[in-house]
Amino acid sequence: MKIKTKNALTGYALVLPLLLGFVIFYAVPFCMVVWYSVTKGSGKMQSFVFLENYFELFDNELFVLAMKNTALFLLVGLSSILVISYAIALFLKSCPRISKLLRSLILMPYVMPIVGTVLIVDILFSEAGLGNVILTSLGLPIRDWLNSDSAFWVMVMLYIWKNTGYSVVLILSGLATISDEQYAAASLDGANGLQKFRFITMPQMWYSVFFAGIFSLINAFKSFREIFLLGGTHPHESIYMLQHFINNCFEKLSYSKMAVTSVLMALGVCVLFLVCYLSVMRKEEYKE
Repeated sequence: MKIKTKNALTGYALVLPLLLGFVIFYAVPFCMVVWYSVTKGSGKMQSFVFLENYFELFDNELFVLAMKNTALFLLVGLSSILVISYAIALFLKSCPRISKLLRSLILMPYVMPIVGTVLIVDILFSEAGLGNVILTSLGLPIRDWLNSDSAFWVMVMLYIWKNTGYSVVLILSGLATISDEQYAAASLDGANGLQKFRFITMPQMWYSVFFAGIFSLINAFKSFREIFLLGGTHPHESIYMLQHFINNCFEKLSYSKMAVTSVLMALGVCVLFLVCYLSVMRKEEYKE
């Protein structure tokens, strides 16, 4: 047997357990979900209806509400976290003496247990929480933070606070690859700070920002854990997300609605990923 063939077989043998696990626990279940999304009934009474379930779901007011809230949460949360993370990373790069300490501090919320995070939010924004204590001391009316439109902004702030540290580390790793000689050469040519950022930093940071955005997108969907613990299965309408809709459909055994929602979420994530990836690749091609 040739060495090349032997090495290839060894590689396939090492990857095979991972591939089997992926097929059994991810690919097959997802194919079943896709099948449930285009059928109705169960067992022998199951019938193929193609896109009928999708059209019916868009007439569901709860689904439309959940879809709007999830889209708004992603739009506000992702854009905010990338801008804030970028600004913090630039500040840490310019202050190397305190960089290590601050990196440790901003990563603490990311590694904090979910229960601890929820407890902090409850202490701050419950009816008798610190937020209302401050409002009372200022002579202002108290707010029901978690059962009003304010709940959405509380969840956005929680998401940013918890996940900014990880994005900062990813962006910092990209900034570390830019040599100081480039900035020194730009200074000799008379470039100011804004010009250095625009023509040196930004063009070399697309991949780092891309990965930070992808991880932030994944963490945005994970934020449902905190929202569920704070608001329950039926929270205020401003924080009623697609995960709530899926969870409630599961309790009612509405498999078709649950399957359609899951497929649409998967497609939405894939589209977002593809758009971001193509935009980054286009920037890289333009730079070359």
